Order: sequence, then C-alpha cells, then structure tokens
Amino acid sequence: MLTLYVINTCDTCRKARKALEERGIAFNTHDLRKDGLSADLLAHILARVPLEDAVNKRSKTWRDLSQEEKDTFDAAPQPLLIKYPTLLKRPLLEVDDKTMLVGYRDGDYDTLNG
Repeated sequence: MLTLYVINTCDTCRKARKALEERGIAFNTHDLRKDGLSADLLAHILARVPLEDAVNKRSKTWRDLSQEEKDTFDAAPQPLLIKYPTLLKRPLLEVDDKTMLVGYRDGDYDTLNG
C-alpha cells in the first residue's frame, strides 16, 4: 500500500490526498508533524530521495533557521530535519520499496493504479 507523508496544514498535501482519493487509490497517511519524523523514518526517506531533492530551502522554516544552523546543515542535516520536519518538501508519496515521489502537481498521480 502507498504511504503519503504530509503536513496536514499544507495545501499541496491536501491536493495530493484528494487526487489519490478521486482515483480510488488506497493509501496510508503519515503526518510528519503530528506523527513525527524519527531518525529511522528520515533514513528511510533519504534512501529513496536525494537530500538536495528532499529539502525545501525556499520554505519559511528554512528562512527562520539561524545562520549557524544553515551553515552546519550540509555537514549534519539529520538533526535539523528531525527537529524541523517542515524542512522536507511535501507531500512525499512512497510508491514502492524504491520509489518515492516528491511534491505534487496536477496530473502527477495519473499513472498510478487504484
């Protein structure tokens, strides 16, 4: 079964969820803020998505980081990502053991089967 990693207040995550529901595709939802982002889950995500594709450096969360946090991010990103899960681009849709789709635009899920 697919897993959709979201932040419930994210508009793009709501659109992705609606797209899956309209296609009749079963999926589990994991709210990165409410359900948490553990070190194991982060490692699971980063094994499927390169760090540079997974992190949203245009986000408000990134802009609000201290300069020291930004300067140390590339050397040790995991602690900051766990502390601030909203640094991850979202939604993240885990399709299978190797594939995770990052973000959502209309039509992105059209090839998925329900």
